Amino acid sequence: MPNVSSMVWKKLLRKHANDLMIGVVSGLVIANVFFLNSASADVDTGPRYPASSTVALMIAAMQNETRDFGSLPVAPIAAPRRTYTIPVSAYSSDAAQTDATPCIAARGFDLCENDEENVVAANFLPIGTKLRIPELYGSRIFTVVDRMNARYDRHVDVWMKTKADAKSFGRKRATIEVF
Repeated sequence: MPNVSSMVWKKLLRKHANDLMIGVVSGLVIANVFFLNSASADVDTGPRYPASSTVALMIAAMQNETRDFGSLPVAPIAAPRRTYTIPVSAYSSDAAQTDATPCIAARGFDLCENDEENVVAANFLPIGTKLRIPELYGSRIFTVVDRMNARYDRHVDVWMKTKADAKSFGRKRATIEVF
């Protein structure tokens, strides 16, 4: 007949074996950190220098930073993802043509501060889309930064610095290339 106390101990060991193992391993790690490393902590090994090959690489990197930059190859112009033949008109930062804040485009882009005629308004393209109007502007790239009145669905409005330029541009039908 087995001893009752040994059965209880075996049952407890089976139930808590993981906890006991964690405790034993933790104790060994702590003993290693405190006792084994403390003996070698008193030894002075002096400064440690990187290998000579590493030093040569570091010096070459520093010298490279002081050299003049070369020229990178120019990437070819990407093919457009889509083309649309739509009406193209022009607008300027005039309160009569826009809203109470004529210089501020959709999402806070300041047209007057940018002061470059490289932006357009379009409702059917996401803000930030790049496009080109080759029939009117050749290879010049425009960015969609503004929106138009909701009634203008398939239409592009080019921003111009002056109202007179916008009026003289008028309304044209052109093919746009979307990138």
